[in-house]
Amino acid sequence: MAGHEVKGLGLERLVFFSDAVFAIAITLLVLEIEVPHLHPGAPPAEYWEALGELVPSLLAFLLSFMVIGRFWLSHHQIFGRVAHFDVRLVWPNMLYLLAIAFMPFTTAFMAAGRNGFVPALCYNLNLLVAGLTAWLLMARVERFSPDAAIPNEGRTGSPSVIAAAALSVALTFVIPQISQCGMVTIPLWRMLFHRKGKG
Repeated sequence: MAGHEVKGLGLERLVFFSDAVFAIAITLLVLEIEVPHLHPGAPPAEYWEALGELVPSLLAFLLSFMVIGRFWLSHHQIFGRVAHFDVRLVWPNMLYLLAIAFMPFTTAFMAAGRNGFVPALCYNLNLLVAGLTAWLLMARVERFSPDAAIPNEGRTGSPSVIAAAALSVALTFVIPQISQCGMVTIPLWRMLFHRKGKG
C-alpha cells in the first residue's frame, strides 16, 4: 500500500482504539437509563409503575445495543483481514467511530422524546450515517488493501444496515413512533444482497 503506511503495533492500536469507542458507547447507553428514586417502603405497585415509565428507555437501549453490536462485528470483519494500512484508512475509520460515539445521545433523545418526529428522525439518521461510513470504510479497505479479502458476510453487512436505516428514515415521516421497526429488516436485506452477490 502506497502512502504513509503503518504496520504492526500501529494497526493494533487502531483496532484497540476502535474497540474502546464501541465499548464506551455501549456503556453510555445503559448510563442514560435513570434509576427510579422512590421513598423507602414504597409499595410494589409504585416500583412497577416506575419501571413502566422506563420502558421507552429500555427498548431504546436494547435496540441500540444490538445495532452497535452489529456495527462492531462489521468493523471486526473488515479489520480482521487487514495486514497493513495507511492514513487513507484512518479518517474513514474516525468518521465511522464518530457516528457510533454519537449514538448514546440520539438514543437518549429518542427515548426522552417518546419517539416524536424530531427525536426519531435524529436517531434514524444517526443509524444511516453509521451505515454509510461503515460502507465507506469497507470500500477504502478493499481499494487500498486488496489483500484484505473481506468475507461476504462483511460485504453485505453495511449495505443491509444502510437499506434498513433508510427505510426507518422513510417511516419516520409516516409513523415516527414505530419507525425503528425498519431495522428488523436487516436479515432480509442481508439475504437479498447475499443472493445478489452470488448472481
